[in-house]
Amino acid sequence: MPTQPPVLVASDLDRTLIYSAAALALTMPDARAPRLLCVEVHESRPLSYMTETAAGLLSELGDAAVFVPTTTRTRKQYQRINLPGPAPTYAICANGGHLLVDGVTDLDWHTRVTARLADECAPLEEIRAHLQERADPLWVRKHRIAEDLFVYLVVERELLPEDWVKELAVWAENRGWTVSLQGRKIYAVPKPLTKSAAMREVARRTGAALTLAAGDSLLDADLLLAADRGWRPGHGELADVGWTAPAITALPERGVAAGERILRELLRTARTPQ
Repeated sequence: MPTQPPVLVASDLDRTLIYSAAALALTMPDARAPRLLCVEVHESRPLSYMTETAAGLLSELGDAAVFVPTTTRTRKQYQRINLPGPAPTYAICANGGHLLVDGVTDLDWHTRVTARLADECAPLEEIRAHLQERADPLWVRKHRIAEDLFVYLVVERELLPEDWVKELAVWAENRGWTVSLQGRKIYAVPKPLTKSAAMREVARRTGAALTLAAGDSLLDADLLLAADRGWRPGHGELADVGWTAPAITALPERGVAAGERILRELLRTARTPQ
């Protein structure tokens, strides 16, 4: 009897499935707060969490589908995370710049991505220099280059000028780059560097018949649009602008409650794809 083609689930991590202490504080109820599981520790400090219920759902999802963690994090940052369930065969890091197979970078994929960047958008150094010149040390805490692919700033949100990100986005758009504000980080990412392209590559390799996706930020929009079905939480950049599309479900839940709801929807759909 022929086996059914697999279902592929590509999900963003931060503020979609896992939450920092700061992100938890935005939506965590004082009364009857859910039990949490720490899934990331760095320098002996717990950094990221999911609810115990979400952890159980993710374990089930790992058995029911090809689960692909899909993140803008660098490889080193991603490898700090200890997700429950089976170890994923594939993971997408650096917003699609690195495709990990059993934890190892696929060099052919990375070479193809970097070739596209060289051909289709302004060089990283131009963007970095602009940020160094225009970002005020009063509210910038860190300048970071990620994997020699994109750049981000860590900022004090309460001191960030109201229109600064919008003005940066217009400047970057003309150079083939996208700007995204997520928590305390401002990302500038080349447009050809996409999670969706890496997801399509994994779908090709696995022969997936159905692709599902979840995410909360502007950098997840292409991933959601590329999937057969997608979900976004009631918080984040996409929710703030009311973003949706025909195959996208905009959930009302926010914070860790949204993480649980997303996993329930992904698991239900993976088990009954029709």
